[in-house]
Amino acid sequence: MPRISTSRRTLSAFGTVTLCATAGLALWQPAAHAASGTTIDQIQGAAHVSPLKGQTVQGVAGRVTATSRTGFWMQSMTPDSDPATSEGIFVYTKSVPTVSAGDDVTVAGTVVEFRPGGSGGVGNLSTTELSGVTVTVVSTGNPLPAPVVIGRDRIAPQQTVEQGNPGNVETAGTPFDPSRNALDFDESLEGMRVAELNAKAVGPTAVSYGETPIVPGQNVRAISTPRGGVLYSGYDHPNSMRLILDTALLPTASVPSAANVGDRYAGLTTGVMDYTFGNFHLMATSVGQRRSAGLTREVTARASRSQLAVATFNVENLAPQDPATKFSRLAGQIVTNLRAPDLVALEEIQDNSGATDDGTTDSSATVAKLVAAISAAGGPSYQARWINPQDKTDGGQPGGNIRQVFLFRTDRGLSFVDKSGGSATSSTTVTGKGSRTSISASPGRIDPTNAAWDDSRKPLVGEFRWQGAPVFVIANHFDSKGGDDPLMGRWQQPVRSSENQRHQQATLVRGFVDSLLSANKKANVVVLGDLNDFEFSATADILAGHGGTRLTDLPRTLPKNQRYTYDFEGNSQVLDHILLSPALSEGSAYSYDIVHTNAEFSDQDSDHDPQIVRLHIGG
Repeated sequence: MPRISTSRRTLSAFGTVTLCATAGLALWQPAAHAASGTTIDQIQGAAHVSPLKGQTVQGVAGRVTATSRTGFWMQSMTPDSDPATSEGIFVYTKSVPTVSAGDDVTVAGTVVEFRPGGSGGVGNLSTTELSGVTVTVVSTGNPLPAPVVIGRDRIAPQQTVEQGNPGNVETAGTPFDPSRNALDFDESLEGMRVAELNAKAVGPTAVSYGETPIVPGQNVRAISTPRGGVLYSGYDHPNSMRLILDTALLPTASVPSAANVGDRYAGLTTGVMDYTFGNFHLMATSVGQRRSAGLTREVTARASRSQLAVATFNVENLAPQDPATKFSRLAGQIVTNLRAPDLVALEEIQDNSGATDDGTTDSSATVAKLVAAISAAGGPSYQARWINPQDKTDGGQPGGNIRQVFLFRTDRGLSFVDKSGGSATSSTTVTGKGSRTSISASPGRIDPTNAAWDDSRKPLVGEFRWQGAPVFVIANHFDSKGGDDPLMGRWQQPVRSSENQRHQQATLVRGFVDSLLSANKKANVVVLGDLNDFEFSATADILAGHGGTRLTDLPRTLPKNQRYTYDFEGNSQVLDHILLSPALSEGSAYSYDIVHTNAEFSDQDSDHDPQIVRLHIGG
């Protein structure tokens, strides 16, 4: 899930910047009467929006704690006694200011609420700032105020972002309680010096942005994964103590090396509290020494001669234009970490021209390059089947025309049943009964013109034979979560608007499975892929079904703290699934493994972990 950064503060560095400037993009109102000698806590108020928004203020005193390329943060040295009112604020100067950390200043300007992300950031909280400012330096070289050590001095509510259903938390009169609501807790520290002691990385460093999800080194109440993360185990477990460690203010030489999940930053990591793109950020001015947890990539067990090994792997927008190293590393994962499965359902295979929007839809070059890389890595000779989509109809990166692809090897007893008739717009159907159950087109698609698949990937269906026994495989890549409200956004509780389309998609796939099982209740059916939803979601419930035809959703069979295939903003979670029909899950033994090779690592080859099931199938 790539992010586009337009924050005016994320491209920042230590330095000194100018004094008088006018506001940039902000939620601005015409200035009201000037208030003289206003304090920072009066400006911030015990709310998400300043009670003085739109007013001009004068004589606002504070000590500069950090600087960026567009302004500086300052903090009151005479705080009030209310922990709900922040003592810090950002002063927007538009260009590099000439003040430095440790300067005592007074500021005159207008109180504004800046919302990061522009027109695309409507779900973000706003941050209170002073803009159009005149800054007077009173003294220099003063010691900085002691940071609030989160997890020791104050502890964030661990699993409550916001109680109740207030809607827009920025609405005047909305209850504001930092002792109960993590959103209010973080807001009460906005602009202030904060720190974490022995902070732990719960997501990998996003190297392009210099951002790492962290939690404090103490007093964290969450479900921990065996490898050092925190588990997103339900909508009521958001792990709201997470912050994003942001190194944008640090000189290049001081930026720590990239972290993997479980790594720690020994000692104090200190900075100022800011907010951007749906999360509160600790804008670091100093970072503890990174200590590696020694995380290694997992390797699954090898399938026996009698086991059919089936895997699913989202390879994240794979295109021929990608570096050769991406192909070789993905091939290495397939050959070494997954032990060269008999069948791999791939998601996010792009067309031959990649993201170039030139009308190309075929992906032969992309597939051939991966197959060659697998052979070069010592793997078997894989064959492939897929259906090219229509141009710009299946969502994903514009021009990329992502699709699912079956890779399969035939040297261990697996074969593909080719049946003509499959196309981007034609639907495969179930034919025959009992042992003669089949599908009309293989490879084929499920109801591809149904509105449920608008701007989304259509399921790929294939009929295989494993040592003589028929096996039906449905590879999926459901609609993304784009458009959902962020967990730490202004709309509470967050609306998951994208799940409506996934519910429709799950219903259609479930209907196709029902047709197979109605024709043959002992049919061997594997449903797998990136469902873009959690194992506890309604999407997974719909797809699994109920009663005698219920599919076994394999992530749910693992111990709870092992259920994750993805790490989003520090929350380890399931997005990818393998589901088995009763004949495969109840009548014979299987072995299932989520193979952690990507999601926890800063040098990931994809943002998803692959998973594999080894099946015993009778003839």
